[in-house]
Amino acid sequence: MTESANRALLPAGLRDMLPPDAEFEASVVHSLMSHFARQGYDRVKPPLIEFEESLLDGAGGGTSSQTFRVMDPMSQKMMGLRADMTPQVARIAATRLGAQPRPLRLSYAGQVLRVKGSQLRPERQFGQAGIELIGSADATADAEVLVMTAEALADLGVSGVSADLALPTLVPAVFAAFGIGGEAAERLRAALDHKDTAMVAALGGAAAPLLQALIAAAGPAERALSALTAIDLPPAAAAERERLARVVELAAADLPSLTLTVDPVENRGFEYHTGLSFTLFARNIGAELGRGGRYQGGGGEPATGATLFMDSVLAALPGPRQTKRLFVPAGTPRTWAQAFRAQGWVTVSGLDPAADPLVEAKRQGCGHRLGPDGIVDVELG
Repeated sequence: MTESANRALLPAGLRDMLPPDAEFEASVVHSLMSHFARQGYDRVKPPLIEFEESLLDGAGGGTSSQTFRVMDPMSQKMMGLRADMTPQVARIAATRLGAQPRPLRLSYAGQVLRVKGSQLRPERQFGQAGIELIGSADATADAEVLVMTAEALADLGVSGVSADLALPTLVPAVFAAFGIGGEAAERLRAALDHKDTAMVAALGGAAAPLLQALIAAAGPAERALSALTAIDLPPAAAAERERLARVVELAAADLPSLTLTVDPVENRGFEYHTGLSFTLFARNIGAELGRGGRYQGGGGEPATGATLFMDSVLAALPGPRQTKRLFVPAGTPRTWAQAFRAQGWVTVSGLDPAADPLVEAKRQGCGHRLGPDGIVDVELG
């Protein structure tokens, strides 16, 4: 390996984003943040790194295993690089914005870093953009976040947006009602995660028929809700079902084009969520575009939010549009170039008056050059 190639080598899961992809990501993030801002979500910008004790407090505890840690040479305290921005926004809401009226609507965008990637997302550093609605426990808040996020994706041009709804607190409510705990609960939870009905039958005892019925209920929202309604659930679990039905009703009314499915026993990836949660997908894209749901904010404050994963969002879009690049020979008055930029051109100025404008235009990746008689297509000379 040459010295130059060695300098370009990066750790696994990290990469340089080059033109035009870097500009494309920035424009997509700008579009998302504008979409959120127009609906009353104010942007915040938390730091990339902060003290471990605050970063991993509350909902942040769920990201502990994915957090890089370093020692702060000034305070001699441990610090963590954020693996997710939601806990940071929850901290800001509970502290610096604690006196602001509720519900509080906040948006954010930035990079996160994780200890390791997953099979579906090998990247360890990637962009996030999202919203948090803090201070409301109502189902309308859940529906607002779900609809807004899915609508933002559709407005970007993502086709076939769908949301898989989950109730991560439903199974724990069933376990509590049947007195299932400890190692038995862990083994049964694993069987449910893998939709292993035979193992559920072997481990579930009196709760097995109910748990098997929950597995079978998964599917399109309308059919799933019908199946869930027919199941005799414990009171706490029944309340989760009713909330789900209300959110589906609201989302279907506000965004009829959104495809909704339900998986009542799904739990993986929702470890810190305390209520209805969702995962966003798009047609022909295997990776998750984003996740969201209800969680407990600082001081036990009710909150719900959603985070979009920018690498997956970019993969779901057609890609950067070709820009009109115009080569402007050295010595051209600056006001001329400004006039062309006002018309939508990207101008690239020449530096050497003696250089051949046609050769320089091609070298600089410009499809057009400015000649004595106006704009000339480079392919035509």
